[in-house]
Amino acid sequence: MHAFPCGTLALDFVGTLRARRDLQPREMLGDAQALDAWFVEAGVVDEAPGARESDLTNAVQLREAIYDIALARLQGTPLPSKPTALLNRWALAAPVRLTLDGGTVRREGGSSEGLATVARNAVELFGGDDAALLRECGRPGCTQVYVDRSRGGRREWCSMRTCGNRVKAAQFRARHRGASANASS
Repeated sequence: MHAFPCGTLALDFVGTLRARRDLQPREMLGDAQALDAWFVEAGVVDEAPGARESDLTNAVQLREAIYDIALARLQGTPLPSKPTALLNRWALAAPVRLTLDGGTVRREGGSSEGLATVARNAVELFGGDDAALLRECGRPGCTQVYVDRSRGGRREWCSMRTCGNRVKAAQFRARHRGASANASS
């Protein structure tokens, strides 16, 4: 099961490598079937595209290119040339095909079309106004990048349900430990 807390398809794709600064980050795309599952769960395609190992390799390369560009945007540095070139190559490819089927949108395509769709989303994000709203989660250990569309731009966590709750619970426990220690003195 994949998580989608970031506000954009491209950043949720980047989030398939969790805790990336840890000694052993948690890879959510461990095999081609996990990539298929991500495409379906993210709503990129309606049916698993039947990814192969080569598709998985391409996916990880694209994911890391998107992360490198996100990091540059967060740091206010120039966009890295090789990751940007890779992203642009994928964005030029044919995206997922959309059709209207009985009043419902149908999304069809293979892994390459899915990756092209993610790349196009990343290009729009990094080249648009939302690039200024990029933030990294404030929970120690979480490296999710998200779009902060909150009023006042003061969102601190990629998701309140996960990281926000963990931080608030830890703060609550720390206050209680402090209050208990003061009461017993």
